[in-house]
Amino acid sequence: MSSSPELRLRVSEASDLTPTVRRFVLRDAKGSALPAYEPGAHIVVTTPAGHKRSYSLVEPGGAQPQEYVVCVRRDNDGRGGSVSMHDDVVVGVDLLVSVPVNRFPLKPSPRYLFIAGGIGITPVRAMVRRLRVAGRTGVQLLYLTQSAEETPFLQEFDGPEDTVHHSDDRGLLDLWPYLAVPDDDVRVYCCGPAPLMRAVQRLTPHWRMSRIHMEEFTAGPAGMSLPFTAVWAATGRRVKVPAHLSLLAALRRDGIRVESSCEAGICGTCRLAVLGGEVEHRDSVLTEGERLSSVMACVSRARSAELVVGPHGNGGSV
Repeated sequence: MSSSPELRLRVSEASDLTPTVRRFVLRDAKGSALPAYEPGAHIVVTTPAGHKRSYSLVEPGGAQPQEYVVCVRRDNDGRGGSVSMHDDVVVGVDLLVSVPVNRFPLKPSPRYLFIAGGIGITPVRAMVRRLRVAGRTGVQLLYLTQSAEETPFLQEFDGPEDTVHHSDDRGLLDLWPYLAVPDDDVRVYCCGPAPLMRAVQRLTPHWRMSRIHMEEFTAGPAGMSLPFTAVWAATGRRVKVPAHLSLLAALRRDGIRVESSCEAGICGTCRLAVLGGEVEHRDSVLTEGERLSSVMACVSRARSAELVVGPHGNGGSV
């Protein structure tokens, strides 16, 4: 499990923003201020059904926030986390919530280009609001959704620097005019589904890497996967991990039980100890220090031909 501390927070508001997106406001039951956070941060929520899911905080935050606000898009074809949030969470319910973690921080820049796809607007909204409340100009937003009906916060983004594009009406937006000319005075922030992330990556190889910032709904782009062998330290069992299977799936296939929840590299449940070999980390939960001795089995892989792993706490057993 992740070593991050957890808070017990009460749902004080729950409302539908679109037919599939619901907004939840979480507060301390006694009215105490919550741990600080900055735009781009997320929390991991344990749903009533027991899933652990990462949700970006949609408000700008600060030193002593009174509430955490998240928006959850219902996915009936998913693994149950969003359905539990929609069906089981009502006002008055208490939820276990991690303290905020920020792996998508807003960095200083003369100007910004934000590209948000669908529910990817959630961290972007926090960043844009922080900058505009401070009176900043040069804050451009491209907000890409399927339809007006499925566009959370639609009425907020009608300014001269905002482009809200609905693919049902006009097809896919051509991003090249916005990215053709690299500019070291601009930071590009992109959050959304994998096809949008890949499109932005393909269109920005001529930009400085330090100016492009990405956050996907999973831990990040998977890249090329190569086969390797995992060695389960407790028994010496050797497990072949082919390119198309995760370390988690391969271990389970061979009868080694490893707990999991999100299976997207964001909750920390499937954390294993690394006792040998080199890891290609693809998660968004481990700190740099933790990456020296741990691996998230659901998404990360081996850079070496073999990777020796074992339980982390109660993270696995034979």
